[in-house]
Amino acid sequence: MRAAFFVASFHLATLLLLAPCVLAQDLKSPPIKLPSEEMLKAIADKAEQLGKMISVLHKQGLRDPGLADVEVYHEAAQKIVEHKEFFAEASGDWTLDVLDRGILRARFLASGETPWSIATGFAVARGYRSRIDGSVQPYAVTFPAAYGKDPSRKWRVDIVLHGRIATLSEVKFLKDASGDKTASKDLEYVKIDIYGRGNNAYRWAGETDVFETLDTFLAGERVKGSERFVDTSRIVLRGFSMGGAGTWHLGLHWPDRWCVLGPGAGFTTTHGYVGKLPNPLPYPQEDCLRIYDAVPYAQNAFNVPIVAYSGAKDAQKKAADNIEARLKELGLSMTHLVAPKLEHKFPPEWQRKADAFWSKHVKEGKPAYPTKVHFVTHTLKYPSCYWVELLGLEQHYREAAVKAERIDRGFQLETANVRALHLTLPNGPARQQTVVIDKQTLAALPWLHASGSVHLYLVKRQGRWHATLPERLHTERLHKPQKVHGLTGPIDDAFTDAFLCVRGTEKPWHDATEKYATANLDRFRAEWAKFFRGTLPQKDDVDVTSDDIAGKHLILFGDPSSNSLIAQVLDGLPLRWDAEIVELAGHKRAAGEAVPVLIFPNPLNSQRYVVLNSGHTFHAAEFQGTNALLYPRLGDYALLELAPTARDPLGVRVVTSGLFDDFWQLEKK
Repeated sequence: MRAAFFVASFHLATLLLLAPCVLAQDLKSPPIKLPSEEMLKAIADKAEQLGKMISVLHKQGLRDPGLADVEVYHEAAQKIVEHKEFFAEASGDWTLDVLDRGILRARFLASGETPWSIATGFAVARGYRSRIDGSVQPYAVTFPAAYGKDPSRKWRVDIVLHGRIATLSEVKFLKDASGDKTASKDLEYVKIDIYGRGNNAYRWAGETDVFETLDTFLAGERVKGSERFVDTSRIVLRGFSMGGAGTWHLGLHWPDRWCVLGPGAGFTTTHGYVGKLPNPLPYPQEDCLRIYDAVPYAQNAFNVPIVAYSGAKDAQKKAADNIEARLKELGLSMTHLVAPKLEHKFPPEWQRKADAFWSKHVKEGKPAYPTKVHFVTHTLKYPSCYWVELLGLEQHYREAAVKAERIDRGFQLETANVRALHLTLPNGPARQQTVVIDKQTLAALPWLHASGSVHLYLVKRQGRWHATLPERLHTERLHKPQKVHGLTGPIDDAFTDAFLCVRGTEKPWHDATEKYATANLDRFRAEWAKFFRGTLPQKDDVDVTSDDIAGKHLILFGDPSSNSLIAQVLDGLPLRWDAEIVELAGHKRAAGEAVPVLIFPNPLNSQRYVVLNSGHTFHAAEFQGTNALLYPRLGDYALLELAPTARDPLGVRVVTSGLFDDFWQLEKK
């Protein structure tokens, strides 16, 4: 077990595509301070002890959340050793303490007790099991001392996103949530500190982490019978620096989840934040900036108030200035608190001032069913706001907008770049509705769900809107694949939900392409472990089950000869690939000299993706730089000509890359 525990360090390859640009900042980790051999042995022995206790708990049939609350300590100790993240002199002692806490929790759990789940007045570390890769991820909860004592009181919840911390590890995060510091007696909210899978600005799997953490917390309160103490209409999203960047993007992309946004500093655009970045970037990279850049989503401030903070001398004040300027153009506004003479700091006195402003909006809470919704998106990755959901766009990565108002017995709407809509009605009988949409009036009979909720579905055909049924929309998608929520691309999107990497077990057509596929999988495994803090889910093709196909995106490595699943899906992909030729998007190369990579609806399960020969399309150089660099490099597809060198065995030349249109057809550039 010790041999498995001490994983050898790995070499990370350099940037795949472009020559590296000058970054806004140098964010590499500081030098390590490796503990003594004696301490490393003590850590390994204690980790082995905790691992055996966890195995017994599994055999006893114990389940999450209690089991995850124990396992999170074991995984933290494994990761700090695996990645050699001993950045402080005390890191070894912290790791031993983390293991001791895990052992203590395992003993409590074995006797049916979870005292940490009801502790109040200080930060308590928790864990959840991610649906993405099955890893256990940490978070921390601080309940006010009075939480639960007044059965009539509901508490606001603050989701707090941390800034970029070069020395961050799971051990450090758990150490900071060890209960050593007592919370203020005047704490007026439940505080949830997000780990976010490390330092990724809450993008990709880091974004999923925020919502999985919140969902896990709320589910835990329901299990305890304490959900009545939590006010889900009063959830505050806030953070500073990288946490500010996360607040900007999560707040404006999901504006109906929060009662107020509290971003401090951060960044809201890629251009202007990353130094010397080509403007525009080459296709399709420039289009893909519209996934995470916050400024194009600024209009969503119509639906959620913003109280931003900046230091007057902080270069990251530009984040709020960008949004404020865009809101002014739209006739909207936000509150921007600016601390005179301060640089990149958010001192306690300014936190208190900001909280006073947040609290004003907390008192109002977010509406259950607002009369008006103004919503903007650029991708169905972010499809909805309150009772408005976009089901289809005319073109991804172009502004899609809906201005909607609930009127007497109906709706009034203006749309742009939208071809299908879903409207949820207020509770009430399913009566015919009058819908005025884009100056067209139609009578629409709502659809009654089995739960009793009432809905309208609208679709645009040949320039005219029509009421329709959800079953028809679903059937049309089966006949003609469309980009919908959960199936939008690009390649990187596959790693925000449950996925499985699949290796081939048969002889490949060409050794060169197989060597690339194997090395690329190895690189993805290493980068996923280091930068997204998980364990890459992997199987051989012969071991993949029907449940895997039904519930996971399949990430297939190899060629149609080596990987039987690639052979199974090949005729359902926009790709020619045989032993002689590989052809994609009108470009041909010899099969032994090029590798196709793409994302597409899985021909074996149209509700899930299939990806060929690719993990994330950005790599170690980007993770080690500013997180604004974590944008897609290849879009939905690419043909890569192999160009290995001694320095970069994964070197390639991009023959072509691009995006599929909204019906998964090749898009005209």
